[in-house]
Amino acid sequence: MRRTVVTLLVAVGVTVGIATPAVAAPAPPPPPPAIAWAPCTAPALAAARAECGLLPVPLDHADPAGKKIEIAVSRVRHTVPEDAYQGVMLVNPGGPGGSGLGLSRLGAAVPKGAGGAYDWIGFDPRGVGSSRPALSCDADYGGYARPDYRPENGAEAAWLPRTKAYAQACGAAGGELLEHLRTEDTVRDMDLIRQALGAEQINYYGYSYGSFLGQVYATMFPEQVRRMVLDGVADPRYWWYQANLNQDVAFERNIQVFFDWVAKYDGVYHLGTTGDAVEKRYSEISEELRAAPAGGKIGSSEWTDIFLRAGYNVSEYTAVVNAFVAGDRGDAAALVAAYDQAGSPTDDNNYAIYLATQCTDAPFPADWETWRADNTETDRVAPFETWGNAWYNAPCLDWPVPPGPAPEVEGTLEQGPLLISETYDGATPYEGALQARRTFPGSSLIEGVEGHTHSASLSGVACVDDKVADYLLTGALPERVPGDRSDAQCPALPPPDPGAGG
Repeated sequence: MRRTVVTLLVAVGVTVGIATPAVAAPAPPPPPPAIAWAPCTAPALAAARAECGLLPVPLDHADPAGKKIEIAVSRVRHTVPEDAYQGVMLVNPGGPGGSGLGLSRLGAAVPKGAGGAYDWIGFDPRGVGSSRPALSCDADYGGYARPDYRPENGAEAAWLPRTKAYAQACGAAGGELLEHLRTEDTVRDMDLIRQALGAEQINYYGYSYGSFLGQVYATMFPEQVRRMVLDGVADPRYWWYQANLNQDVAFERNIQVFFDWVAKYDGVYHLGTTGDAVEKRYSEISEELRAAPAGGKIGSSEWTDIFLRAGYNVSEYTAVVNAFVAGDRGDAAALVAAYDQAGSPTDDNNYAIYLATQCTDAPFPADWETWRADNTETDRVAPFETWGNAWYNAPCLDWPVPPGPAPEVEGTLEQGPLLISETYDGATPYEGALQARRTFPGSSLIEGVEGHTHSASLSGVACVDDKVADYLLTGALPERVPGDRSDAQCPALPPPDPGAGG
């Protein structure tokens, strides 16, 4: 995943026998203007009859009358009669850096017609996608045939100058915006969206990093929260550096599960009859690609990145194993297509915002020696993703904007949120959902038992999706049970069955 925190500081005068004159409180900033809506032009949004607009917000929330930037917002209106209308529902897909404009269509995926009771509000967070300005640092950085991730293959000498240059490029490209891309900045933007919509409260559906946004919003603006669903729950104790190390261990477990799945269907894929044999073939191909990238593009690093998708979501198993087969056969064109399928390697915006948020939300270790020691230790038990993740985040070593203290999360809500996590979520390990449950005593946790998918709600598992619908319809949460555990248990999202045409 993956400064100056915008905080309201109140100066308290301590009197020592000297009277001080009363000082009038500053006038509150004016409310934001109403959003000028027009039909969206993106095909999927247009098909959903969504409306789009731009909301001016302060670049620096500490200077509300100062320079403005614009947040791109979309809306799919409620379909129920007005007396059944339940308000606005903001949605965020995670990241940081994920575009949320298309998520105004999410209401259609909620069963029991529950989504129709809300206005679904998608938005591109500041610096992202259609918001203005959008940050990009180096369009070629995420391209092809990048250096190998492994330290024994010369990674330090190759990657440290590279990551430093990327941080410097962001400093040159980001300007003032780069100083105002912290989680709290986006949370304050969310509240301005609420105000611009004329809503006293928001409902909120956040995935992955979006669960961080939800937890911080609930801390900063608890009175403005009505209902909140957080899926793939990030641990509010870990702001980025330790969270990334925790991910590495979780992804190692999940990739081993994937290798076992491939072995189970050796009659289909012919890559090995045991998980160990499949992993051995994976490593052999990685070495072949390190020596000679397929099509001059897919080397060992890109090979790892393709397989990481299986660590996130069992629904990706088919696409990843097809790439595995292509690598086994030496089909360079298919490998390039598989790599590109996860997102354009020249689309730098998501990555730039990811770093701009993570590197400034909270301090990372300032010296490479600490990174080396921590990642070496983690690599001993989790070699699949540890070094890839380390280099992905390493620009934070040289980030041009200083970090601030991590945002605080406090569980002051009387009810909620509804928390959702699968037991073996790789990107946001399950312990994060348990910690959020501890933090918010009015919350309830739905567990996808023994599942390995990140943010799996509204994916067709009726047990989970129906509980989400019930909460959105009535506000009813699963009954909270004693102890440090989930409150409701559901089947996990199942992996595909190629023998059944999956």
